[in-house]
Amino acid sequence: MRRTVVAAALAVALMASGTASPRAGTASADAGPTASAERAGMVRAIVVLRSQVDPNTVVAPSRHRRTVALVRALRARAGADQTGMLGLLARRRGQGLVADVLPLWVVNAVAIVAQPSVIAELAARPDVREIRPDRAVQAPPSTAGPSTTAAPVEPNIAAVNAPALWSLGLTGQGTVVATMDTGVDGSHAELTASWRGGSNSWYDPNGEHPATPTDVNGHGTATMGVLVGGSAGGTSIGVAPGAKWIAVKIFNDHGSTTTSRIHLGFQWLLDPDGNPATPDAPDVVNNSWSGSIGGCNLDFQPDLRNLRAAGILPVFSAGNYGPDPSTVLSPANNPEALSVGAVDDGGVIDPSSSRGPSACAQAIAPRLSAPGVGVRTTDLYGGYRDVSGTSLAAPHVAGVLALLLGAFPDLGADRQQSALESAAVDLGEPGPDNTYGHGRVDALAAYQWLATAPDFNVAASPPEATTVPGGTVTYTVAVSGVHGFAGDVALALGGLSGTPATWTITPAVIAGGTGSAQVAVTTASTIAAGTYPLTLTATSGGLSRTAVMLLVVSPPPDFGLVAAPTSAGVVAGGSTGYTIGVTGLNGFTGTVGLSLSGLPASVGTGSFSPSVVVRPGSASLRIATSGSAPPGTYALTVTGTSSSKSHSTGITLVVTPAPDFSLTVSPSAATVQRGQTATYAVSTSTIGGFAGTVALSVTGLPTVSSASFTPNPVGAAGASTLRVNTASRTPRGTFAMVITGTSGSLVHQATATLIVR
Repeated sequence: MRRTVVAAALAVALMASGTASPRAGTASADAGPTASAERAGMVRAIVVLRSQVDPNTVVAPSRHRRTVALVRALRARAGADQTGMLGLLARRRGQGLVADVLPLWVVNAVAIVAQPSVIAELAARPDVREIRPDRAVQAPPSTAGPSTTAAPVEPNIAAVNAPALWSLGLTGQGTVVATMDTGVDGSHAELTASWRGGSNSWYDPNGEHPATPTDVNGHGTATMGVLVGGSAGGTSIGVAPGAKWIAVKIFNDHGSTTTSRIHLGFQWLLDPDGNPATPDAPDVVNNSWSGSIGGCNLDFQPDLRNLRAAGILPVFSAGNYGPDPSTVLSPANNPEALSVGAVDDGGVIDPSSSRGPSACAQAIAPRLSAPGVGVRTTDLYGGYRDVSGTSLAAPHVAGVLALLLGAFPDLGADRQQSALESAAVDLGEPGPDNTYGHGRVDALAAYQWLATAPDFNVAASPPEATTVPGGTVTYTVAVSGVHGFAGDVALALGGLSGTPATWTITPAVIAGGTGSAQVAVTTASTIAAGTYPLTLTATSGGLSRTAVMLLVVSPPPDFGLVAAPTSAGVVAGGSTGYTIGVTGLNGFTGTVGLSLSGLPASVGTGSFSPSVVVRPGSASLRIATSGSAPPGTYALTVTGTSSSKSHSTGITLVVTPAPDFSLTVSPSAATVQRGQTATYAVSTSTIGGFAGTVALSVTGLPTVSSASFTPNPVGAAGASTLRVNTASRTPRGTFAMVITGTSGSLVHQATATLIVR
């Protein structure tokens, strides 16, 4: 998958939020990255690793054993993959560049608070698939109205036909329901006895209420009342009063959360006590919340996939953004979610209920409808209230699931969804539509469908396949009949309309209701890198089932160049070296030829060893300079070429002079009378780090005279006094003297004039 990050863009896209949460000690109990630790310039991000568990490959004979196997696989994958990254983050934390680190095994990711430079460093790692913002999410509001006179069974409960299953002894006993919400008022008379209890039945990733079910908002208490409320207030208000409940308080007391805390919530639901061997995951999860981002956002798709693989159907409220189309937001519009719209007790859609189609593969949304207008339910401080919105519609569906799982405890998530959708009371236009979905949920009809109706299931693997532009991927689609189903099943693929790709399905029809087919998708060389949700639709008569898979188009294989060091110094006449690394990107395995430009012939020559790098590797670049190379700084370019691809990296060569010395004499001329002494100062100075000694001598003296140097020799940067002694018989005249300095092979001269009177 493409890596989402350019460091400059990240600093804007991942700006830190202002919510706070304390840290804890283990991944299953940690809070999200803390706002208090966020220092200036740091941002929140979730780093998703490339390797992910395919939940469809985890098979077991029962829902509990599948959950155990899945959790173990997820934990093992994260434990193996995250070690290197966590070590790097620990080092950067010691440098003050990282404020918080939170490993997540449910999605094999790490939530961090760090400087943008660390984000960019992580984005370049080959084991990173993408980096997402750790976004803020707000709790949904609920709309309360005046209380109404209640009947023995509230009309919304009757509308979903729950009492018909109660009469069969199915009240949800033996099942556990969970909510991800603002919490639950565990002291309410309708709810206190049905809480499962214990340390594995309540989780607050914000750390505000670590042990006791609490809700200061009321939204979560209202949704839980629809799920499991009893009749302590004089009327039956809950769909599954015999079920037990657990809860995740994903929203803090101010009504906000982050995507990392939501990931923690989903993670906890799969393994509440941190021990995969114990069967304490819930049977049903209700999510009466949505994100605030339009379009198809797949941040939580791995979480939802893993829930479904464990036999837990994620139920979501569709949202209250209607009546405009395409207003079901993510994650409710994700293919793995079961979104629920709101109708009144007469089956008429509430105007504010969000409508489809889904922005994810243009699927039907919402999937179902349920009562969500004037619903009587539990309120804070032991009270009751009438509430409207899809937040109340979703727990009707989750409650019906609890009733059905009491009778059919080992139903997979796909079968659960099939029962609810196939048996729904059709509303609005005939057949599924983007207002009512498949219709209003009907508990009794779904029960009867599960007990008798021939049907089929469809599954696709792998759930995600990666290719490059111009490449081909293949998915396997398996169709299996239920309750004697033996019809022919036609297969069709959606989600690639307008996309430069072609596909084939072999065979296109599964005869007899059981079998498999191969779906081959070939991308054009012009397709843009990205993730494309595909929907495989299987139809037989009036039955239609779907399976979702992802087509991930990675950038084509490529390579990069890196030089170390980026700058090197050399003395004229010497040589220096660089290491040129060739890195492979997106599976590149070709050969790269290396060349050098920008080096003047008067400076020197360069050579590579080897000149062609086979597969990702490195080469040595040796630059030999001439003794007469002009000192200076030279900008050079190393170019790598592989077929039509060419990349360059710059290096710098700094040439300094060879070690040497200079010689000066002062004054340039001196006049003396015969018999007197002339004095000169002879100075040496270093060039290019010269550190030797210089021996001095003089020629050109007049006859009957002598000369001496004090001292002689002199140091690298020193001075000597030259004394020329004349006699009474020294001839008069002007004499040109030559002072010579010698150090090894280095010889320099200076001249001075002696005038004798």
